[in-house]
Amino acid sequence: MNILPKLPYGLSNFHKLISENHFYIDRTNYIAQLEEHGSYHVLMRPRRFGKSLFLSMLEHYYDQLRKPEFDALFGKLHVGRNPTPLANAYQVLVLDFSGIDTSLGMDMLVQGFARKVKHGALSFLQRYGYPQEAHLAVEQEPMPQGKLEVLLRQISVSGQKILLLIDEYDHFANSLLAEDMNAFRSAVGKGGFVRSFYETIKSATQAGTIDRFFITGVTAIMLDSLTSGFNITKNLTFEEDFHDILGFTREETFSLIRPLAACCGMNPDAMMEDVTLWYNGYRFHRRCDTVYNSDMVLYFADNFDHKACAYPDRMLDENIASDYGKLMALFSIGDREDNYRVLEALVTEGEVIAQQQRRFDLDKTFGRDDFISLLAYVGFASLSGGDGNDMRYAIPNHVIRELYFQYFLVELERRNNVDLPIWQVRNALRSLYRSNDLEPLRAQLERVLRHLSNRDSIRMDEKHIKVILITLLFQTSVWRLQSEPEVNRRYPDVLLRERSPFELAGQHLIELKYAKKQEGDAGWKAKRQEGLEQITAYRALPEIAAMAKLHCWLMVTDGERVEVVEVVDVVECGLAR
Repeated sequence: MNILPKLPYGLSNFHKLISENHFYIDRTNYIAQLEEHGSYHVLMRPRRFGKSLFLSMLEHYYDQLRKPEFDALFGKLHVGRNPTPLANAYQVLVLDFSGIDTSLGMDMLVQGFARKVKHGALSFLQRYGYPQEAHLAVEQEPMPQGKLEVLLRQISVSGQKILLLIDEYDHFANSLLAEDMNAFRSAVGKGGFVRSFYETIKSATQAGTIDRFFITGVTAIMLDSLTSGFNITKNLTFEEDFHDILGFTREETFSLIRPLAACCGMNPDAMMEDVTLWYNGYRFHRRCDTVYNSDMVLYFADNFDHKACAYPDRMLDENIASDYGKLMALFSIGDREDNYRVLEALVTEGEVIAQQQRRFDLDKTFGRDDFISLLAYVGFASLSGGDGNDMRYAIPNHVIRELYFQYFLVELERRNNVDLPIWQVRNALRSLYRSNDLEPLRAQLERVLRHLSNRDSIRMDEKHIKVILITLLFQTSVWRLQSEPEVNRRYPDVLLRERSPFELAGQHLIELKYAKKQEGDAGWKAKRQEGLEQITAYRALPEIAAMAKLHCWLMVTDGERVEVVEVVDVVECGLAR
């Protein structure tokens, strides 16, 4: 009998996780490494990557009031068998800067930041039994740095040295940066309230009141913008020794997937292949193996249908989609058109090359290398190789690829002033996956292309048209969509594979050909014949031939009209163009 673990999806409270015996990948071995590595650390990882749980683990390990619970919480973990001298040595101040509204102006932003500081400060004072006068003094200070200064004076008088933990340090700043660059500079620049706050932290480290701190976020942009006001940190983000501090390795992921597959009599290797496709691919140092997004993996396991033995309907967690959707606003930093071309290259060519930028200077031009490096910080791209100077970046997994194409649909409408009602697109896709009818999708693609053909600025070639086609196809998640997958050293344009839990009318191979208008009917016929020959070759490949209910389609377009040909045993069945 297979016993499935209790899954901690969405859980970031370490005490609850351990005391209720949830599945946990032990990361406490990093505690000793952190202590040996210095005192002031910053770690950047994409959203929903386990940062909050890691901070909660540190909080429970170092909190002096948790000493009676040490064995219960850590006894079975690495650090419980190998405790460091600083175990339960500190009063711990925890600050969380998520959820601050940046849309209501600078005054409300300052107030929101101050409320977060007040909440953390008052919780600290109450937990460690400080006098009521200290609470009142914090309440009375209007500015966030003032509240922190009052708190730190109280701690200093008590003779304590504290550990400071800050979660989502840049959450509000990323929103502000995308919305109003001048407001961002005002907040973090010289004299800004954010810089003043972090200068207060720096002063407290110099005075010895803050003995250690650990700060998490998504990007280093705000940290770099603080410059000399906060230059005491060690950034662990790209250090090889801390690569696996968050996320799951392949072995760790398989330890969760194996019992999940076994309980249904499914092939664990096949399930692992799917989980890898959707959730793996994050690399923060070029010599390290990729890691899986732990939150995404836990979402899959938590939403796996044990009764039907089926995958979740949506492999993309809506919470992750929402979080990453907000980060897409960062795509507008710098030259928006240049940024769009980078994204287009990622999805059409598979990777882009850039010099990795470890620091951002927003007072200088925000160029291509900066944008690609920013994509890596937020998780929209990941290192795929390189020589230490020119680094290669690729889309990490299918979740991020799906998010890209949701973004592309919005950009297609915005950039070209074309209306694409999503219900019409989805109806067209429904006709394809329910009844193998490609005509409605052909009509949708032709409608878009006819609109674009009237615009002088449009860049029209096969890759550009393919991006539009795949953008439309990605508006449903019923398929496992593969763009130019390698099949015996051949690369069909699109494969739409059946995936659990959906039973579709068919699977599909689509080959796209672009015939230039100036080449006339002869060019059209040549491209048509070329496409038919390619499909014939694809159908002969064992992997393609083994696909059940396979429908092979040729799409030929001149950038305005679209013809669709279904190839059935090398016999053409054309749809009108």
